[in-house]
Amino acid sequence: MTPTEETAEVPGVLPKSLTDFIGYLLRRVYAQFSATADGTDADSRDVLVLDALTGHDWASQLDLAERLGINRTIMVSVIDRLEARGEVRRTRNPDNRRQYVLSLTDTGRRTLHARRRAVAERDARLTAVLTPKETARLDELLARLLPEPAQPLVQGTEYLVAQAHHRLRRHGDDKLAGTGLRVRHYGPLSALQAFGPCSQQRLAELLAITGPAASQLVDELVRLHLVRRGRDPHDRRRYALEVTGLGREKLGVVARAVAELAADVARMLGPEGEEELRAILLKLLAPTHSGAAFTENTNPSVSARG
Repeated sequence: MTPTEETAEVPGVLPKSLTDFIGYLLRRVYAQFSATADGTDADSRDVLVLDALTGHDWASQLDLAERLGINRTIMVSVIDRLEARGEVRRTRNPDNRRQYVLSLTDTGRRTLHARRRAVAERDARLTAVLTPKETARLDELLARLLPEPAQPLVQGTEYLVAQAHHRLRRHGDDKLAGTGLRVRHYGPLSALQAFGPCSQQRLAELLAITGPAASQLVDELVRLHLVRRGRDPHDRRRYALEVTGLGREKLGVVARAVAELAADVARMLGPEGEEELRAILLKLLAPTHSGAAFTENTNPSVSARG
């Protein structure tokens, strides 16, 4: 994601019509966690990799990256960082010279305990509004959204939120492969279909995102000929955004992908798991949102949640 996407959400407002979607709620919780001053994704990744190496060496750096759900390029930088600190040793695999064997060093073992404690303390602060039972249940449900091989390896609420969010985003976008569309296009297209024509500022308010984020989304949709910029009939000095005929057609495509993603999420979470996860995510978001900017269901035909 671009830096604009990373910081898109406006704290304090939660669009009501999007709260049915687990993927959206995960995005908001991920943004909320990321906005805190201490700790980074890198800290969590470091602990994740060190944890995975505590039991045994790992014969393939690529295999470990896939098991943990870490992008290959990011995994290289993680291992480079840990190796530079003397916490991980990387040696050529004698059975396959193109692969590296990863080993935890004595330094890595000594520092892992302190790092685990720091991550646990940060997780406790981020989930302070939850009971211990709710936090444990949150971790259990989030793990179900990860690939099965990664589930026993990924630990820590913050990292589970990040991994689950990224996986659902990729999974949804994969359903739109070849169309030029992304799951993120559902919000602006459905909002403009329901409330347009409207200004870009109004669209940002409806979606509870920043002005730069709204501008980036609108530019994408205009390039795809899904949205047009016309003159606002109430104020000729500014533009009004509206969905084109092609945009209405493609909204149906995105909506179907969103519905399919919702069905996949429900299947992964199991009976009652979806409602439980939604309730816990909303509880995490409750201290930071004051109301609903988007009060109507923008696409009644999409009744599935996810």
